[in-house]
Amino acid sequence: MQAVEAGGLTADGAIGSLLYERGVFANRNFEEVNLAQPELVKKVHRDYLAAGADIIETNTYGANRLRLSRSSLAAQTARINRAGVALAREVAGNEAYVAGSIGPSGLAAGELRRGEKEVRTAFAEQAYLLSQEGVDLIVIETFGSVAELRMAIEAARGQTSLPIVAQVAVTDEGTVSDGTAPDDLAREMQQWGASIVGANCNGPDLVFELVEKMVATGIPVCAMPNAGRPRKIEDRLIYFATPENFGVYARRMFKAGVKIVGGCCGTNPDHVARIASAARMVVPRSESRSVIEVAPVVKPDTTPVAARSQFGGMLGKRFVFSVEVNPNPGLSVDASLEAARMLVSAGADVINIADGPRATARMSNMALAVRMQETVGVETLMHVCARDRNLLGLQAHLLGAHTLGVRNLVLITGDPPKLGDYPDATAVYDVDSIGLIRMADGFNRGLDPSGKELGERTRFVIATGAEPAAADFEREMNRLKRKVAAGADLVMTQPVYDPRHLDRLLAAMVGLDVPVLVGILPLSSSRNAEFLHKEVPGMQIPDAIRERMRKAGKGDDARREGIAIACEALEALRERVAGAYIMPPLGRYDMAAEIINRFTTDRHIGVAASARAG
Repeated sequence: MQAVEAGGLTADGAIGSLLYERGVFANRNFEEVNLAQPELVKKVHRDYLAAGADIIETNTYGANRLRLSRSSLAAQTARINRAGVALAREVAGNEAYVAGSIGPSGLAAGELRRGEKEVRTAFAEQAYLLSQEGVDLIVIETFGSVAELRMAIEAARGQTSLPIVAQVAVTDEGTVSDGTAPDDLAREMQQWGASIVGANCNGPDLVFELVEKMVATGIPVCAMPNAGRPRKIEDRLIYFATPENFGVYARRMFKAGVKIVGGCCGTNPDHVARIASAARMVVPRSESRSVIEVAPVVKPDTTPVAARSQFGGMLGKRFVFSVEVNPNPGLSVDASLEAARMLVSAGADVINIADGPRATARMSNMALAVRMQETVGVETLMHVCARDRNLLGLQAHLLGAHTLGVRNLVLITGDPPKLGDYPDATAVYDVDSIGLIRMADGFNRGLDPSGKELGERTRFVIATGAEPAAADFEREMNRLKRKVAAGADLVMTQPVYDPRHLDRLLAAMVGLDVPVLVGILPLSSSRNAEFLHKEVPGMQIPDAIRERMRKAGKGDDARREGIAIACEALEALRERVAGAYIMPPLGRYDMAAEIINRFTTDRHIGVAASARAG
């Protein structure tokens, strides 16, 4: 259970549908394949393990005595279950946990009521067999009937002290079949004997909505969606959710506090690889062998932030504006430079330049930063992510940036390649954002990560990120405190639409003594608002704002409404933050310029009115 509490666990995907795709006819019993074609089952397990699964389920979903009797296999119940565990254990070794899978009896509601004793006996038998063969946990899954789910949990708990994951099947309406509220059902499942509760067997959107309510109970939660909602094509059910879309929802689930995410019907190793990538991004494990620990630097004294750069000198003195301008595809920087000139004329103080955002390939942001500083005369705030460079490459990159005049950095872990155009590219992640901040802070103190003297000191202003709307806010704050302790001078937030989220962040930051730039992403349309709310982890847009965007319609009217919403947010927040970090949607830099113009004009009008009143 300690691993579950830490979260970020990836379970495997469907077994039955994968066996079907690999040649097992639909009229065969898939669990009997454990005996007839063990190498095929092991190949499925190996593929999921290679994809990044931390939990491998046994091929025993339908291996209770009642269900096997329909295929005249009841006499083989013990052999099939024992073989299922042996095959999974052989593949998993010490690299993954083995979960004993238990599915429903297959009986109709009336049969369940009449034969409850027989049903409980069948579940107890299977749980006993799986636990005796050495599984690490039991997974009771895809139960449409809450009454039968209770029978299975109680029967299994009577046979084992192992952790039990209990998952209810989600209806096409996104509910539980008997109408029980998800949070109430979670508490009931725990009372019946479940250690971890959850939902499975529908599209990722519906499963997410249901498990999000379960997370609020504080009970560990597991989610295993299908690969979308199926459509029947000829005689087969086809699942249309792409692995990429599945990965987006996996990330949302981990962000919401779900501890285990896996796949159900229609999922395959590609889907599981996306889950594993989401897990690594959202819940990085400090014990991972791929992360090099950068020790804190004990040598005191760095140059004061105000003396490190012009931007550093502005912080705390007046409200500052940072606007993101990224390299376009190709070789030309003309459009980006023109956008920067326009934004500076509007009042922008510093230009942010991302480092391969969403894991897409672009020109080096250092090249654009240097050109922009030389030709436009504005300081840049250059993002550096840990994804693409090893420990040596990161040191060379930071030192080179300083030599070329880049003084302001945003240091982040970075999106995994699986999210971008090159999903098979190798991610490095020698360090995460905390290690990268320690490295830059060490340079500011004249030391490299090994403790050797540099001979000189860099003068970096070091910024880091935070998510005010993070579902697992405690974890977010723990990481933020570690980032500040590592040397971060400035916090830049994800976009904020509800001031209450920023209130919570600022209250939790009392004592950290670092300025905050609030993230502002003006909405360009109702569709844009809905996409951000539903598809982007860490983004929560209140219903009232989404309704305003819906009523605004399309085109210029929608953009004007998005600008108005952004200006209202700034007005509500400006006295509590050091400035704003504006992220123009889809390269609409004119929207950012309009926000700065309106804000500064309104502020000057307000100051003048106050002076006259005095």
